[in-house]
Amino acid sequence: MADELPLNCHTPAIAEAAQQWFNQLPVGAIGSFQEFRSLFLHQFASSRKLRKTELSLFAVHQKDDELLKEYLQRFNAAALEVPAATQEVKASAFSQRLLDGDLFKSLAKKPVFKFDALLARAAKYISMEEAQAAKKETRGEKRK
Repeated sequence: MADELPLNCHTPAIAEAAQQWFNQLPVGAIGSFQEFRSLFLHQFASSRKLRKTELSLFAVHQKDDELLKEYLQRFNAAALEVPAATQEVKASAFSQRLLDGDLFKSLAKKPVFKFDALLARAAKYISMEEAQAAKKETRGEKRK
């Protein structure tokens, strides 16, 4: 058969679970690469990492007591997994999942529609949070 393939020569490249599955197949059970491919995909379809969509960005929310900087870092990491996400979608997702703080109030008063503009505004509020934290820390040290 022209499309037969000596599959054993490829087994070192197969992950451990796939190797175990492959070793349990009866000898001669697979007649072609296409048949192997079909069986393999059927067996391991649930193991595939699914591509994230713009909708997944709306699941990233600012946690209680999470600093704005930390939320922004987590959101940016999630956004990297969705390269097709537009500026508008990223701005909308970030804003909608933001806690009711100073930045949220600012965005409610004067919305931005591009993520780059939102980042510029967020940078100011991150600086404010950091200054407030430093001030609290300094006050706490003086009381000791």
